[in-house]
Amino acid sequence: MFRTTLFALAAAAAAVAIVASAEARSSSTRLIGTVGPGYTISLKKGTAKVKTLKAGKYTFVVTDKASIHDFTIEREKGGPKIEKTLTSTSFQGKKTVTVTLKKGSWKFYCSIHEPQMFGFFKVTS
Repeated sequence: MFRTTLFALAAAAAAVAIVASAEARSSSTRLIGTVGPGYTISLKKGTAKVKTLKAGKYTFVVTDKASIHDFTIEREKGGPKIEKTLTSTSFQGKKTVTVTLKKGSWKFYCSIHEPQMFGFFKVTS
């Protein structure tokens, strides 16, 4: 009897953990980044250009269409500098990266062609 109860409790705990894990994954907002094939870069939430976001966890789905570009995000103001390259220069394809964005002024850009390929967005609390 004790073993049966213990097994049932363990199974219930595992089910709760799986549901909580699924909810945590679905709680991040999806952002769509595109770089290339020409000298273009964009970041959208749905069909709208990203201008302002709330601080928190975001899933970046980046499509890199050229081996001469990369996709980098950077917090420029509002705290210590944070910089993360989401796709490398030689990479082509689709990559999904989850990032926790903190309050501040952010920039997304191609680090190879930064003067012409960039955009900005703000993260608020």
